[in-house]
Amino acid sequence: MRRLWFVLLISSVAMLLQYAVAADSPTMHRAHAIAMHGEPKYGADFSHFDYVNPQALKGGTIVFGASGSFDSLNPFTLKGRTAAGVGNLFETLTTRSFDEAFTEYGLLAETIEWPADRSWVAFRLRPQARWHDGKPVTVEDVIWSFDTLKTQGHPFYRSYYANVEQATKVGDRAVKFTFSGPPNPELPLIMGQLPVLPKHYWQGRDFAATTLDPPIGSGPYKISTLDPGRSITYERDRQYWGKDLPVNVGQHNFGTIRHDYYNDRAVEREAFKAGAMDFFQENVAKEWATSYNVPAIQQGLIIKREIPHENPQGMQAFAFNTRREIFQDRRVRLALSYAFDFEWSNQNLFYNAYTRTHSYFANSELASSGLPSQAELAVLNPLRGQIPDEVFTQTYAPPSTDGSGNIRPNLRTALQLLNSAGWSVRNGQLTHAQSGTAMRFEILLVSPSFERVVLPFAKNLERLGIEAQVRTVDTAQYQQRLDTYDFDMIVASWGQSLSPGNEQRDFWGSQAATTDGTRNYVGLRDPAIDALIDRVISAPDRDSLIHYTRALDRVLLWNHYVIPHWHISMYRVAYWDKFRAPETPPRYSLGLDTWWIDPALEARLAERKRGMQ
Repeated sequence: MRRLWFVLLISSVAMLLQYAVAADSPTMHRAHAIAMHGEPKYGADFSHFDYVNPQALKGGTIVFGASGSFDSLNPFTLKGRTAAGVGNLFETLTTRSFDEAFTEYGLLAETIEWPADRSWVAFRLRPQARWHDGKPVTVEDVIWSFDTLKTQGHPFYRSYYANVEQATKVGDRAVKFTFSGPPNPELPLIMGQLPVLPKHYWQGRDFAATTLDPPIGSGPYKISTLDPGRSITYERDRQYWGKDLPVNVGQHNFGTIRHDYYNDRAVEREAFKAGAMDFFQENVAKEWATSYNVPAIQQGLIIKREIPHENPQGMQAFAFNTRREIFQDRRVRLALSYAFDFEWSNQNLFYNAYTRTHSYFANSELASSGLPSQAELAVLNPLRGQIPDEVFTQTYAPPSTDGSGNIRPNLRTALQLLNSAGWSVRNGQLTHAQSGTAMRFEILLVSPSFERVVLPFAKNLERLGIEAQVRTVDTAQYQQRLDTYDFDMIVASWGQSLSPGNEQRDFWGSQAATTDGTRNYVGLRDPAIDALIDRVISAPDRDSLIHYTRALDRVLLWNHYVIPHWHISMYRVAYWDKFRAPETPPRYSLGLDTWWIDPALEARLAERKRGMQ
């Protein structure tokens, strides 16, 4: 026994020395935060983020709406429809600030440590971190969470953590993640975003299954009441261990958060105007322009605001599933894009509210424009012959019209492209010359509000001899078909950050194309694009990241995997007049978590509501 005790003691000392030596080495960094490029904005002694009010009041109830239903409280697997707001239960090792491009600050972790080449990262846990049942958050919880998410979690985690070789305990409160493969400077920040789950809670439970048993976490909220599929309520944990951390000051202010479910957004919107909920974010331009002329807004009981932001807008588009044979020819995909009349739609459906999207990284410095720069050409030239020639010779722009509704010139161009790809109109149907197959496909939707956009597009396709059936299904069926790529065309969106990286593999990587549940909806399998993704991931500095991302953007655009839609650089929100917000909003978020309920405003609102009845 004495020999065993001695061996264990030596092993423990070795682990502690491993951690300590790393911190003392001149090539190592130990800090309260880590930035993707450059230095964190906030120093180790910061008291709170600039976009919060540290004196914000706590308490009150906010009610949101949600569409559809839910059947699970586990957001980390492919199965089920997760309840809205459940992320408030869980925490990560670090948390980001919303006035920097990409910087992570310690949350569960008090310090972050990494070498100059970022080939590994270590986190030292805060000693006060606790689960909702009072037990401490441990290194074993972190390692178990990583291993479980990678093996049993949503397929996204397998690709996201593909280059994380192992997680090891290097001290009582320290865990180290070691990386493999080519340089991947984003991985230390990615591992900071690891959701940490309680190992002791999940032992004896099927992690991959759906569940309506309220799980425990370490976050600021706990589940209070649950009406499966219809409503879920969270209450702020008054014993929350992290309420006084600088990263949390001025946030998590609502005492109770409730999400009520409705059949669709139209019903949800009317419920909001009737006072059944407190806050509504509008995503339909027509409704924003026409549906809020109600007494509550005219009298100032409901505040209607457009709040500018600086978020990258990513890409929303009609997405082709290139797993379908009819969409595998690039000329066909381009031809069909000539049938979408954005300018007419913007004038007649959207009240000229939108800007046409020309990039997968719209509204950011990452978006490509004009012809490639010399720095971009250094990346693109080795790929000549593997990527479209237009990347080097033309400025990308989606087909456009004069907005009159007369798109005959566009349709003539479309037919020329289709003819060159072996398609021609026979007896009113677009038919392939060799196979004799008529072109017909389904446009799958989940929101009825999008039908007014898609039906004119389908009518234009009909003029080309194409039968495009528009089908709207419920959220459960839609998600299942998305996860298994059982669709021809969908309305897809890919949100982007100011620091793109490993998530691009989930969007466009070859491996993701054959894995259920990824966001590679278009089925893209292209070694050239895989190579560009690797360049983005391994970018050594901000300038390189910009050049590599623009190069990737160009290649994606000129392959015509999607028909780009539109974007708007503001939040359209309406809310009942009981809230206050900090004077300085975050640059890259709505920041609703920093708002609070003013009891005086709430009392005044209640009195004014009674006066309207």
